[in-house]
Amino acid sequence: MTEERLRLGGMALGNGLLVHGPGHWAAAVRDDAGTVCVASGTKPRIRGLDGVPGARGVVRLAEAMAVVPLVKRALPDARMPFADRRVVAAIGAASAAGVLAKRAAPHRLAGEAVAGVVSLAPALLALRLGELAAYHGVEHKAIGAYESGDDDAAAAAKEHDRCGSHLVAPLLAANLAGAALLTRTVQRPGPLAAGAVALASMGVAVEVFAWSERHEGTRAARALRRPGHEIQRLVGTREPDERQLEVGRAALAEILRVEGAAVG
Repeated sequence: MTEERLRLGGMALGNGLLVHGPGHWAAAVRDDAGTVCVASGTKPRIRGLDGVPGARGVVRLAEAMAVVPLVKRALPDARMPFADRRVVAAIGAASAAGVLAKRAAPHRLAGEAVAGVVSLAPALLALRLGELAAYHGVEHKAIGAYESGDDDAAAAAKEHDRCGSHLVAPLLAANLAGAALLTRTVQRPGPLAAGAVALASMGVAVEVFAWSERHEGTRAARALRRPGHEIQRLVGTREPDERQLEVGRAALAEILRVEGAAVG
């Protein structure tokens, strides 16, 4: 390992933490017996779109999602964020409510706005159940401490500038803009058009996210990040306890081990 720090990302689990490195993933969970279990592997990669604005962000997100079944296979005790039956039911209810909002709203954009806000409900519910919000805090603290060169994750902030919560505001804005464009250009948009807007909106949101990181010292970047920070501060994260931090340290140590082995 050199002094240069790896660029790490992560995903909170219901009982642990998944960390992404440049070429590998590592996860640690605490099982029902109280044992910390660790696993790691190589990340799937989609080549050829790294230089295409919009598409590259969607590809990176797809790669991150492709890791999830690999983690579950390696760590059967891992609790995925949306596996809770109550969250699954909330996803169905939010989907139905979104459809009703689009039909009942006097204007298409109003319906899209309501549907967009309602779609956040399952994620918010998942964060209120169990330990997920605390492990989201573990994710930010472990990665933040590593990036700053501090060995004490407990002292690091539970909010982080690269959290996915920073995608929420630009994604909702891009969806509204896409809906407005569809309304003007297509008389009766079908599922294909709606899907194209959704993908394009995600691509735009990721590009805004990346721009904010490249220009982190500017007022515009701080303004773009403010909604995400507030989501993290108010509902997205919770201060973890020492047992939860121990799991985060195990995941971090494993990703550094496998990435270091690959470099070495």
